Amino acid sequence: MEKKTILCVEDNPAVQMMNKPLLESKGFHVRMAATIAAARESINHAMPDLIILDIHLPDGNGLDFLRELRKTSVVPVIALTNSKDEQDVLEGLACGCDDYIPKPYSLPILGARIDALIRRAEKLPNVITKGALALHINSNRAYINGVDIGLSPNIEFSLLSIFVKYENKVLSPEFLYQEAWGQPMAGNDNAFRVALSKVRKKIEGSGYTITTERDKGYRFEIG
Repeated sequence: MEKKTILCVEDNPAVQMMNKPLLESKGFHVRMAATIAAARESINHAMPDLIILDIHLPDGNGLDFLRELRKTSVVPVIALTNSKDEQDVLEGLACGCDDYIPKPYSLPILGARIDALIRRAEKLPNVITKGALALHINSNRAYINGVDIGLSPNIEFSLLSIFVKYENKVLSPEFLYQEAWGQPMAGNDNAFRVALSKVRKKIEGSGYTITTERDKGYRFEIG
């Protein structure tokens, strides 16, 4: 059986050294990131099976990163924080974390929470199919006739997922940008056009098309 991968986003070296051996002893492949930027880079390379996310990081708030992540992925997330304030816990859960553990925490408890979330994720349907097209939600990968079409796991996968969700409906660039990037377009139309062009090329000739509706937007169609 292929090893599950856990991404541990934590800037404290002592906590990193505590968590990594525990996770590896449980048979997980472990990737470490000390900043939000490093976490983004790791996810762009490959989506992990679970993320352990510190809330307070050197380059930003982990909950803001979690909100961004939830635009494109349902990967299980355990949030870690020094705060025991109930409102902070509620905010974390509202942002989309699956579990919330205050520091300091017991390593056996962390291990048990991880096992529970992995088991739950394995039971959930994580593939959306549309004919020969299969969107694997947990890994943010798209396949046509079983072949990975090479979408970037964040923006490109998100764009195609939105088109599939709203099949045959005309979607404006502003709507697509808001949904995929999680923020208003605000002049970033070039980034949108580049991402859209890449998605179009990767589904080209497969029976799926993204057509342009002049002055209105774009439509995803089959056939």
